[in-house]
Amino acid sequence: MIRPYILAETNWNHLKDENIELAVLPWGATEAHNYHLPYGTDNYQAENMVESAGKIAWEKGKKVIILPTIPYGVNTGQKDIYLDMNLNPSTQLAILKDLVNVLDRQGIRKLLLFNGHGGNNFKPIVRELGLMFPKMFISFCFFPPMLDKSKYFKEKGDHADEMETSLMLYLRPELVLAKESWGSGSAKKFKIKAYNEGWAWAERQWSKVSSDTGIGNPEYATAEKGERFFNDVCEKLEDLICSLCDADLEDLYH
Repeated sequence: MIRPYILAETNWNHLKDENIELAVLPWGATEAHNYHLPYGTDNYQAENMVESAGKIAWEKGKKVIILPTIPYGVNTGQKDIYLDMNLNPSTQLAILKDLVNVLDRQGIRKLLLFNGHGGNNFKPIVRELGLMFPKMFISFCFFPPMLDKSKYFKEKGDHADEMETSLMLYLRPELVLAKESWGSGSAKKFKIKAYNEGWAWAERQWSKVSSDTGIGNPEYATAEKGERFFNDVCEKLEDLICSLCDADLEDLYH
């Protein structure tokens, strides 16, 4: 069945008479995720989340369109990890400039970037695009901080960890290797304290930080945990999508 809110599936016969309020662009990455998860993990997660939330919003009458996922992200710290694909931030800006130009020209003035990859940092890009396209309202969100992960998962982590493994066990279990293949996800930290405290930042050289490319122990991951976390993320995302569709760009503050 054609989903009318998914741009890649819908058609001109439908869209020629539509009045879309909001475009949502999922943006992921193509990179190793420990030994057991697929390179497209970030894309599968982001795409499923926006499609699920978009469905609920559409059924409530909200005019949202989900754009095709961008499957490459910033992986400058993983240049020596085999086939980890990289887009520089300047390339991301160039891509977004062209896409936003289309939306702006056609009167779709709201864009939500849904980020599925920790290496993507859209804040400076959104700032720059705002000067280029003053009529556009561009925002972004990143799903892991949307919820208190400690209420869902036992182990902390930020890459191929218990959270991501649980999500993939729920979303695409056929792409997850058997548990005996899972790496421990143990990772080294900087010797310089400021970087670990979070008030200073330097890029991690991935191959020197993690032996299996994971950061965070996936041992306690289950599909049930992934389903619960996924559904709660989608509920919050759907509320954001509906709010953006309803928002008056001339009256955003109180």
